[in-house]
Amino acid sequence: MSNEVRSLAPKVLWNHFEDLNAVPRPSKKEERVIQFIMDFGKNLGLHTERDEIGNVLIKKPATPGFENKMGVVLQSHLDMVHQKNSDTDFDFLTQGIQSYIDGDWVKAKGTTLGADNGIGVASAMAVLSSTDIEHGPIESIFTIDEETGMTGAEALTPNWVEGDILLNMDTEDEGELCIGCAGGVDTTVNFQYHIEDPTGTAFNINLTGLFGGHSGCDIHLQRGNSNKLMARLLLKLYNECNIQVSRFEGGSLRNAIPREAFATIVIPDGNIAKAHEIVNHLTAVYKSEFYKTDPNLKLEMVATEKPKDVATGADASKILNAIHAVRNGMYRMSNDFEDLVETSTNTSRVVMEDGHLKIDFLTRSSVDEAKWDLASQIESTFKLIGAEVEHAGSYPGWEPNPDSEILKVMRGIHEDYFKEKPIVNAVHAGLECGIISRTQPKLDMISFGPTIKNPHSPDEKCHIGTVERFWGYLKKVLVEVPNKN
Repeated sequence: MSNEVRSLAPKVLWNHFEDLNAVPRPSKKEERVIQFIMDFGKNLGLHTERDEIGNVLIKKPATPGFENKMGVVLQSHLDMVHQKNSDTDFDFLTQGIQSYIDGDWVKAKGTTLGADNGIGVASAMAVLSSTDIEHGPIESIFTIDEETGMTGAEALTPNWVEGDILLNMDTEDEGELCIGCAGGVDTTVNFQYHIEDPTGTAFNINLTGLFGGHSGCDIHLQRGNSNKLMARLLLKLYNECNIQVSRFEGGSLRNAIPREAFATIVIPDGNIAKAHEIVNHLTAVYKSEFYKTDPNLKLEMVATEKPKDVATGADASKILNAIHAVRNGMYRMSNDFEDLVETSTNTSRVVMEDGHLKIDFLTRSSVDEAKWDLASQIESTFKLIGAEVEHAGSYPGWEPNPDSEILKVMRGIHEDYFKEKPIVNAVHAGLECGIISRTQPKLDMISFGPTIKNPHSPDEKCHIGTVERFWGYLKKVLVEVPNKN
């Protein structure tokens, strides 16, 4: 853990962040961080409980004189996306995140930082542990599994909290107040293909160095998707060099734009020179197409041992054509918010080996019908080759309420504190607010936070100055929350 990060202002927040980052907390495996938060609340002498799925609720009474304030629910999620560079030796299940300061930013050494949503968690911890912050009744919900299904938010007990206002601290741009978000649905493709013996010389194709990023917040940046680029290359090699495909693997998480892809192919001996020409040509093409978004893109073809089997030519053709053809990226822009993506999809993960193909997609939209229409297009593409397609994990978007009372309050505080008007918008990402509103319907909700760039990738970084200002803003909001009627 980093002593230099612990020395940053506000120390109370950054120290809680470093304590949190010492605890492994991958989605679906949050038992250690759940216990960490439970111990934290109990050690403060605060009412602390967890539900069956693992969400934690901590309650703190109002400071004297603030008992009549509306109750505030601070909400953040405990899990983080685990991504690392291929050359980084790191075990997310046993090691704590290694953070460091780089100029105005806090980063991690070769991995995701966990500022999404660790800064929100640390902020709630700082409020709960404070002895000098004035506030009304505080409840803090720490949800689990936000990053891979929002199952924690889905399972919240109806009316678990007594508060009136929910402050979700999972937005990643200073100066923005978020009042809406996209919903999403997971799509999984499975296809059993036929195999045969390889004939020719084997090579590994390695595509690395892409930027990746958040498949919602960053999808409009049109960064390269390693799975789509690999399929494009393999299909060209298949059509022009009659290659055989043994393996194709790319990406890792549904909500991360894939940064790397790897394939093992077998080339007829008479076509090896032609294959090298194609790889060199597409390397130049990709570098030209993505020189702004992915300047470190690297594509190489390296000789390797012959694999034990390859897909038959007919099945390889089906697979490569389908992956090449399937929609990916930004699909439609919002009619209601300028420069906001309405609907998109991410070809997140491809695993093709030993006769089985599996592909994962995450489709997002602020319009439920559009979400399902795009997911249906993915299904149609792969049904054409005889694959099985399943949809799961659908969650709703959060419908904006421009007349929100807490929005009015926070707008005024923002103008006074930052000396400028906030940007009020919605985000093309999954926030838990829409789901939480179904079980806690009386809550007036808003989402905000400091600036975090490149979440869900090893390039994730958190802007130091915005964290300090966010903390000051949060404290002012807690003081100026309206009284109960």
